This record gives sequence, structure tokens and C-alpha cells, in this order.
Amino acid sequence: MNLKLIYVSVVAFGVAGLIVFTYLQTYIEDQHTDSEEKIQLQIINQAFGSYSNEESEKPREDWISGKYFHKAIKPLIESEDYQEPNLLRGTEDLLTTIFSEDPQKVLKQLKEMNFSSNKHYLNKFFNRNNNWKATNAIQERRKKFLHDICQKHVNRTQIPLVHMVSRIYVEDKYKLLYCEVPKAGCSNWKRILMILGGLAKSAVNISHNSVHYGNHLKKLDSYNIKEILKRLKTYTKIIFVRDPMERLVSAFRDKFEHPNIYYHPVFGKAIIKKYRPNADKETLKTGSGVKFKEFIQYLLDPSRPLGMDTHWEQINKLCYPCDIDYNFIGKFETLEEDANYFLKLINAPDELLFPHFKDRHSTDKRTNSEVVRKYLAEIPAIERLQVYGFYYLDYLMFNYSVPYEAFQSDVMHNRPYL
Repeated sequence: MNLKLIYVSVVAFGVAGLIVFTYLQTYIEDQHTDSEEKIQLQIINQAFGSYSNEESEKPREDWISGKYFHKAIKPLIESEDYQEPNLLRGTEDLLTTIFSEDPQKVLKQLKEMNFSSNKHYLNKFFNRNNNWKATNAIQERRKKFLHDICQKHVNRTQIPLVHMVSRIYVEDKYKLLYCEVPKAGCSNWKRILMILGGLAKSAVNISHNSVHYGNHLKKLDSYNIKEILKRLKTYTKIIFVRDPMERLVSAFRDKFEHPNIYYHPVFGKAIIKKYRPNADKETLKTGSGVKFKEFIQYLLDPSRPLGMDTHWEQINKLCYPCDIDYNFIGKFETLEEDANYFLKLINAPDELLFPHFKDRHSTDKRTNSEVVRKYLAEIPAIERLQVYGFYYLDYLMFNYSVPYEAFQSDVMHNRPYL
């Protein structure tokens, strides 16, 4: 056979094979690009469930009827066979899948991510000091209680990861993730984050506007998926919560009983227009003077004229505590003690203490149980029960009891949970 013919045939087959390979590679890449978003969403949803949207849209009577009340709550506190949960469920598998567009690069990418132990993880050595033992024990019980509630009683479903972490602030120097819960000490916590990050030396010198509108702190949702997952895996995650009813009344007093260039014209006008018959023109124009009973009508209205606001949104929909395993759960009721204990745990500077000042409406009495009783007396018993139902998951997750005598009387009289 002619050697030249053989050579030409080999070259021709090689070129044809190269063309076919190039076409298939292009086709596969196109298919991968088209489906990448769906694949990432599916992966994320496998590891980060949340509460069903259908659940949140159920009639409020479902909450009032006691369908979600569980008599097994008390034993959860007393149980001692508890194991510390993973910081992030299934992260390693997630990362391998998400970043395997090119299998040859997977190992290199994972090495670059460096999922080493958190160097700034909670330092419990100083707990040998008897002054902190009780605080540490309380902290462990809170985490255990929340973990067991989530495992046994909360359904998980789908929600985008970026939305789930949208309320979380990042402090890279001390490797902290702080989920902001408005009206639970968030202003002073953000001051602390700024000090830890070297942006300020003293909390006193940081104004309210600088804290909330200065864009000094970075949110977790500003990172790409890879960096979000890396920080969720390796950073210390904290959340501070508050009795839901105190938080609600505090938000109302702050936003509607004082001049406010946003909440009055936006929320106030809409609330007065829908829930106040024969409102005068001046009130409709300014949106000032919203009454607490009108605010509650708005809150409980399935067809409310405006959506929810973070200041009165449920904590479980702000921070997703059944999807993100928080390493530290503080409470507003013991704010300074919890916060200063946490600062010790992360080896913060000894001179750094949590601020105790109130930076807005400082002459007003703080919202406490006495103040809340006064406001609850302005609304009928059925609405008090509905508000309790609205925040029921928050009460359940963070082990808050039925609030105050007025609520206790309503609950016992109607027996919706017994």
C-alpha cells in the first residue's frame, strides 16, 4: 500500500476526530452552562432547607389551634445525651459538587479553600474561672434546646442560600458571622464588629447613622457561593434574640411614636389609610400617629398593604437558625453578660466591653414587660392570641414562655395549646 496514502488517511481521521471532540466538548459546556444555576440551587437546597413557604401562608388559625405545639419540649431541656452539631451540614460534599466544572481542578480548588480548623474558634479555657461557669452552662442549654427543636419539630424545605445569609455581617479579623436581629442590641453589636475590625477605637464615637448607613461592615451575601460556604464552615456564628413581644412593641415605639422620615410616609400612610376609618387629610398626608391597634391589624392581615419589615419580622425568617448552626446564642434579656462572655471566648481585647448605652430616644423608658402589658391591653384577646401565634416559632425555638399575665389568661381561657 502506498505510504503516502496511509499517511493522508491517518491525518484525515485525526482531523475528523478532533472536529468531533471539539463539537462534543462545546455541546457539553453549553449544556453545563445552561443548567449550572439549576444544579447549584439544587445542591444548596439539599444542605440549606428552611421553613416551607406554604407553611407560612397557612391561615393563622392553624397556629392558634395548637397544631404546632409540642408537649415533648420540656424533656429536651433535661436530656443530656447531646452531641455538638456540625458547623455546616454536608459542606465538603457540597463544595466538591459545586466546583467540579473541570474535574482536573477539583483537588486544586479544595486545597486553595483550606478548610482548616477555625483559629478564632471559641476559647473555653477561661471557663475554669467559676465566674463564667453558670453563663457557659446556660449557653450550652440554649444551643441544645434549639438543636433538638429543629431536629424534631421543624420541617426543612427550599430557599436560596444567598437569601438565607442576607442578614449576616462578616468580621474577618476575628472570623465572626453575626446575624442581625433588629431591636435585640444590633446597633451596639455592629459597633463591636467595627471595633474588632479596626474601624473604630470606641463605641461611644460611632453614631447611629454611621452604624446602619455607613456601609462599614460587609454582609455575607456580598460574597460568591464558594466564599459564603467557606465562611459558614470556618467562622464563628452568633445570634442575639429577644422576647418576641418585647421586640415587637420596641419596634413600634421606635418607628411610629417618634418622627421618622421613612416609616411614617411609607408604612404609616398605608396603615392609616387601610385601618383607620374617616382619617383626616393631614394624617393621610404625613402618616404620623399610627396607633398600636392599627399596627397590629396590619401585622395580622394576610393581605396587608405593605410587606414585612426586618424590625418586626420573625427571627426564624431573618437568621434561619434551623439551617445555620449558630455557635453562640445570646439573649437581649441578659445582653451585657452574654456579650461580654462571648468577647472573652474570642480573645477580644480585655478593655473591650459591650456598650450599655441607648443611642436613640435615650430619655424613653426601655421596653420591658411592664411597658408591653400596657400596649397589649389596647388590643382584644383574640388579637393577642394571634400575635402569639404569629411569633410562635420564635417563642418555641428560643425557649421563651407564654408572655405575661394577659397572654397566660387568654391561653388558659381559650386552651388553644393544651
